[in-house]
Amino acid sequence: MANPKRKTSKAKQRRRRASWMSSGDVTVARCPQCKKLIKPHAVCQYCGFYKDKKEVTTKEEIREAKRVKENG
Repeated sequence: MANPKRKTSKAKQRRRRASWMSSGDVTVARCPQCKKLIKPHAVCQYCGFYKDKKEVTTKEEIREAKRVKENG
């Protein structure tokens, strides 16, 4: 069985492991509700919809609820 002659350096290990991640092309899709660019197969971070259903409350909605609660 073959054995390595030298220890693989951390830099070489990290470069090898990270090489497949550096494709550079990012896939995006349009949200059917708000028409903003989002990652495909993900909940829209702007309107909270996924496949035409309201899934989560967005950060804006949480902030608005806090403002309403503080103002009365």
